[in-house]
Amino acid sequence: MRKPFFFFGLIGIGISLFFFSAEDERVFGTESEKSIAVLDDGSTLFFPETTSATVGEFLKEMKIEIQEGDRTFPAPEASLFPGMSVFIEREKKISVQIDGSATEWSTYARTTEDALSEAGLDIREDDLVSPERSSLLGRKETIVVTRVEIKEEIVEKKIAFDTIEKEDDKLSWRKKIITKKGENGIRSQRFRVSYHDGKEVARKLLTSEVTKEPITEIVSQGTFVQTGKSHRGGASWYAHTGTMAAANPWLPFGSYVKVTNTENGKSVIVKINDRGPFVPGRIIDLDKVAFQQIASIGAGVINVKMEEIVN
Repeated sequence: MRKPFFFFGLIGIGISLFFFSAEDERVFGTESEKSIAVLDDGSTLFFPETTSATVGEFLKEMKIEIQEGDRTFPAPEASLFPGMSVFIEREKKISVQIDGSATEWSTYARTTEDALSEAGLDIREDDLVSPERSSLLGRKETIVVTRVEIKEEIVEKKIAFDTIEKEDDKLSWRKKIITKKGENGIRSQRFRVSYHDGKEVARKLLTSEVTKEPITEIVSQGTFVQTGKSHRGGASWYAHTGTMAAANPWLPFGSYVKVTNTENGKSVIVKINDRGPFVPGRIIDLDKVAFQQIASIGAGVINVKMEEIVN
């Protein structure tokens, strides 16, 4: 039984004795008007007229239901005095869901917060409680506590480096070398992260700063082409592999040639991987993607200089 109940009960007795004066002397149980205050689980009700002799009779008369487990002070069999205060504490069946488990018990606490405190549960300021902590409890109540944890986290993100390609006319056209190695930079981001029962529910960016600048990579692409025999004739196109390749009637597979459009001076280097064209006057059949780099597809056949590459 909780101490506040006894405390307010004693106050009620004091009030009752104060209003019971010599002029009101009578045999207990006789009918008379009596002004009574009822504090029902914290809610105050006033009843100015009653002829009941006991607390129990008065509660029945006023249709105030007392269920099993409820407590009254004074007790139901106690005599009713003028100006008396009757205290009622209602028993509640409570279930608390917290930290992945459920706990059940009976309590006379009035609010959610009182019940949690009575149970000795460690409820932190940021934790979410439903119903709210100040809510009045019903006869049967389920309280759900969601653990809230707020952390600051540092996340480092990669900043990709750029690549610059430079031509080197002293380097063979088929060579590409890294003259300066690139390095990724680092961006440090600080977040405030909220967790509900261990699961992330919100993330807010607080600060973001580059802690390491990326280093640009420099690549040298060779452009030096050494040519041998040259040939002149017609060049046509066909859709074959979709690569920088071509067909030639006699050059070895895998050899490279430089093909220059004699009308506009545009050149392309292709690899021989097929045979043809077998048409008089034509010396090479370029794959479509290669032909497009030196002439319009609509041209069909163009005059070219074909040079064998020896490096």
